Amino acid sequence: MKFIVSSSQLLKQLQILGGVINNSNTLPILDNFLFELNQNELKISASDLETTMSTTIDVESDSEGSAAISARLLLDTLKTFPNQPLTFKTEENNTVEISSSQGKYDMAYFDGNEFPKAISIESPNTTIIPGTVLATAISKTIFAAGNDDLRPVMSGVFFQFTPESLTFVATDAHKLVKYSRTDITGNDTAEFIMPKKPLNLLKGILGNVESDVTIEYNDANAKFTFDNVILVCRLIDGKYPNYEAVIPKENPNKLTVDRGTFLNSVKRVSIFSSKTTHQIRLKMAGTELNISAEDLDYSNKAEERLVCDYQGDDLQIGFNSRFLTEMLSNLTSNEILIEMSLPNRAGILTPIDGVEEGENITMLVMPVMLNS
Repeated sequence: MKFIVSSSQLLKQLQILGGVINNSNTLPILDNFLFELNQNELKISASDLETTMSTTIDVESDSEGSAAISARLLLDTLKTFPNQPLTFKTEENNTVEISSSQGKYDMAYFDGNEFPKAISIESPNTTIIPGTVLATAISKTIFAAGNDDLRPVMSGVFFQFTPESLTFVATDAHKLVKYSRTDITGNDTAEFIMPKKPLNLLKGILGNVESDVTIEYNDANAKFTFDNVILVCRLIDGKYPNYEAVIPKENPNKLTVDRGTFLNSVKRVSIFSSKTTHQIRLKMAGTELNISAEDLDYSNKAEERLVCDYQGDDLQIGFNSRFLTEMLSNLTSNEILIEMSLPNRAGILTPIDGVEEGENITMLVMPVMLNS
């Protein structure tokens, strides 16, 4: 196996794949990148058994073969090279020789056949989504997914496709985000739960991908294909909670406020909140929103007043400032609407502007009990 490749092009592809590799693997072979050469096409893969990602690049070669090469060693070496052609050549003694304009470097390789094969998806359903839309859907929801190993279904993002719309939901029981598109639809009705790790990998790459992403899925696995990248992952097994049931329908108290001003206020006031509860208090009356927090253990206290548009009964409600900050930071609108009913019922945040045609974002945050 022998090929010539641009060092910067190879590094760029390997850095994308590097995110798949775990710091500690049960199988030593998973610490490697799999190189599969077929004439002038080089396919490189990385896997952690749950997720396998591969990418293809053009190289100069007229040979074929496969080898698994240490990911850490290769990445550390490539980072130090200026852009130049590198020649890779496998030797008899299970080493691969890399030649650059500066010198030669030998590293051990494993037989490519030892590397686990990517899962093949039997009789899949298919949905096609523009890359930018999928990237937005992931970044708008993934922060709200849980980290509880005891409730694995809530540690991922729920994908729900129907012929009317595409919906993406994440929740950790304290906060919930629902992102939906009515301008893009599925061919048929389907739902599955995607784990966080492959979604974070996709989010990192899709930001500047203009092309469409083809998603193929069945009950157990999903496959994402775009440009020269293929990502296959195992889905989270289980039934997603009925999220529609927790979104309150009757919310007569409506608060409209400037998002940036409100976010900065919440950040400032929350510095003075209790370090265990992160509780802040919102008090609404007329055109005034009062935001306050206090930490009784240290006699720290803060209070701010904002001008707002509020329609409804005078209301006091407590929220965890970290959840509120995360949600406000994740929105891009200038103004937001917060709908509430009672101090013990969830508040609903929606952007008023800055939303595309056919795009809907609903964020729900559970209140915390106020110490009167």
